Parts: sequence; structure tokens; C-alpha cells
Amino acid sequence: MNIKTKFSTLWIVITLNMAFADILSLFVPGIHEELAAFAGDIPITWLMLFGAVKIQIPIAMIFLSRVLNYKINRWANIIAGVITIVFVVGGGTLLPHYIFIASIEVICMLAIIWFAWRWQSPKIV
Repeated sequence: MNIKTKFSTLWIVITLNMAFADILSLFVPGIHEELAAFAGDIPITWLMLFGAVKIQIPIAMIFLSRVLNYKINRWANIIAGVITIVFVVGGGTLLPHYIFIASIEVICMLAIIWFAWRWQSPKIV
């Protein structure tokens, strides 16, 4: 499989898992009150904006992984993978569904980082 396709496919898996983790969390009783308590004085709309910005990294990487040149693509995947792992691990909950989905996301991001790190410059003919 082409490495760019591999990156893009892994970012699709991550994006879908992130969305479903949030969707499933909406059905947990008391989650809205927990979110409001976590927010404190910060309006919930600002937290939602942060979430919207956060999800744009993997969404953008679906496209960028396919179109960026080797050097930028390699580093973009490594940096985006590390940043997104921090968001997933640092911004999640301890709910069983979230831990399971976050584990899948982290495994996929570690794979992206590993593949990008080991990606050799294409031979120019």
C-alpha cells in the first residue's frame, strides 16, 4: 500500500473514532453536568470551539497526507500524531467506551508516527 494512502486511511480511522467517542459520551447520564462543572467560568460554547479546532487536525491530515511532498508530509504526520495523542490522552475521560476508543486512536497515531519516522526519501529518477 502506498504510504500516503496508509497515512490517510489511519487518519480516517482516528477521525471516525474521535467523533464516535464524543457521540457515545453524549448518552452518559450526568455528562452535561460534568462538562459544565469542568468548564467552570468558561462558557460551554468556548469548550465546544476548542473541540471543533482539535478535531480539525486529524480531518486536515486525511487530505494533507495525500498531497504534501515527502519532507513536509513526514514531519506533518509526526507532529500531528504527537499533538493529537496529547489531546486524546489528556482531554478524555475514564469511561470504558472512551478508554477503548482512545486506545484504538493512540495505536493508530503511534503507527502513523512509526511509519513517518521510518519513511525513506523517494528515489528521484
